[in-house]
Amino acid sequence: MPMIDLPLAELRTYPGRNPRPVDFDAYWDAALAENHNTDPYPEFIKADFQTDFAECFDLYFTGVRGARIHAKFLRPRQAVKPGPALLQFHGYSGNCGDWHDKLGWVAAGFTVAAMDARGQGGQSQDVGGTPGNTLNGHIIRGLDDRPENLIFRHIFLDTAQLARVVMDLPGVDAARVAAMGMSQGGALTLACASLEPRIRRIAPMCPFLCDYQRVWEMDLCREAYKEIRDYFRLFDPRHEREEAVWNTLGYIDLQHLAPRIRAEVLLAVGLMDEICPPSSQFAAYNKISSPKEMMIYPDFTHEHYPGFVDRAYQFITAMQA
Repeated sequence: MPMIDLPLAELRTYPGRNPRPVDFDAYWDAALAENHNTDPYPEFIKADFQTDFAECFDLYFTGVRGARIHAKFLRPRQAVKPGPALLQFHGYSGNCGDWHDKLGWVAAGFTVAAMDARGQGGQSQDVGGTPGNTLNGHIIRGLDDRPENLIFRHIFLDTAQLARVVMDLPGVDAARVAAMGMSQGGALTLACASLEPRIRRIAPMCPFLCDYQRVWEMDLCREAYKEIRDYFRLFDPRHEREEAVWNTLGYIDLQHLAPRIRAEVLLAVGLMDEICPPSSQFAAYNKISSPKEMMIYPDFTHEHYPGFVDRAYQFITAMQA
């Protein structure tokens, strides 16, 4: 079969390439402490969109550094006891989408919260400079500042804050909360389960934000990773600080957070993916020690994979009380 990456046998043992900062654990322990000390002040505003079986709200909560984060929030109208919940995360520069595509989960008894990543295509704030969206360049945003100011640090923490808000609701069984998403959504799914160990099951598809140095060395810093190439061309044209760049990006490399995951994992990868290459995804998957399964699509690129969402639906709805 054609290949753009390592043979499958080598992918299954690939250890990752991007360095792990020596103070990585201390970095994320401090980040989680900051997150824990940030009162989310959740606010639920009834949406114009409603159905006879789902109550719909715009949820706003506070993330680290004071940003107000938005999520679409839906819950069953007739629930008589705490039930399961699903957290949803979107692709890079996108938003949480429309109400209607979440209704199937509500019909199955789930509370659903779909988050807008701060500064991207939805309503969540990026307060680190100027009001409004920043939309692109988030991998390198903060790269020339202290590592604790990387914007993806904050976005990762927002996923854990959302989980905390949802798990604290009286209508939610905190032991049955799942997460899913594609591309950046897959990355944020991994981040959420890494930073909130109570997450029960996750279903990431072709996760982004893994093994940056490997993506660079494969000459795939285009499309979603293009800003890394732009950064070097504009700010370090002779690569004099390249080692420091990879080390700093290591703080927000999900392969290094993956060992913290305690959730059961169902992950999908396309072996012809030139946007988030397979080896970068295997770098994270191979470090997960909790129960896991990978669905492999040999001929597929960075796209939706036939049957995966159906399988993820069965996987998530099978959570038992």
